Amino acid sequence: MTAIKLDGEKLAAKIREELRGRVESLDVVPGLGTVLVGDDGPSANYVAMKHRDCEELGMKSFHEHLPADATQEAVNAVVDKFNAAPHIHAYLMQYPFPKHLDFEDAMLRVWPEKDVDGLHPVNLGRLVQGVSAPLACTPAGIQRMLVEYDIPIEGSKVVIVGRGLTIGRPLANLLSLKRPHANAAVTVVHTGVKDLGSYTREAEILIAAAGFPHLIKADMVRPGAAVVAAGVSFEGKKIVSDVAPEVEEVAGWLSPRIGGVGPMTRAMLMVNAVEAAERAAG
Repeated sequence: MTAIKLDGEKLAAKIREELRGRVESLDVVPGLGTVLVGDDGPSANYVAMKHRDCEELGMKSFHEHLPADATQEAVNAVVDKFNAAPHIHAYLMQYPFPKHLDFEDAMLRVWPEKDVDGLHPVNLGRLVQGVSAPLACTPAGIQRMLVEYDIPIEGSKVVIVGRGLTIGRPLANLLSLKRPHANAAVTVVHTGVKDLGSYTREAEILIAAAGFPHLIKADMVRPGAAVVAAGVSFEGKKIVSDVAPEVEEVAGWLSPRIGGVGPMTRAMLMVNAVEAAERAAG
């Protein structure tokens, strides 16, 4: 058996094409803001990709780049400025911040309706309640990927390895909601549990989001399961997946290390931005 590739790059292109039509139909031009503090290279690259995505979709982008020694007051002033700007419909603060700054303090100042990452405490709370709100981008992208490839979610056994705020916890809530393309039996585990494989082998859908290199081995996967490699780590400059390469011979579906979940995260961020503009336009 060789797993069917869950092609996030191809699906993300389809989503961008859908968004392009929605952008063209609006009476306003959607605006996405970004805030970068310091000169972290990967963060700067990620922000640059967001601006390229906006240009491709016919959206406007706005950026504030603060020095690494910026004060909390300066960061908060940018947040207040973006909140008040009617032409900026959604924005993100690129994490991590320099250590002397309080990211949570700044995040709490963001208006929830402008939270493009879907990680504001209010929006996470609304997700738990099953109420409409901007969704955390990676979980939303994973769900869309499973739906697109006709992988049954409703009633399925889902195991998520990893309990982080950006993937594990919001994804568990999203897939367990009583609604279409969800309603699964979700188990969340982590690297500290005994006999991790005894959990993962039960999964019809297995999502690895622990950030631990090659954590999931072939003998830990149920034959024919859908496996989503959402977590990565670095060995030098090399990106290493949570899922070992040999899993491809056991799984029914598998997202690749490159071109899987990453492009979907970016695509769903743009979905949140366009939806914010649609809400603002009434």
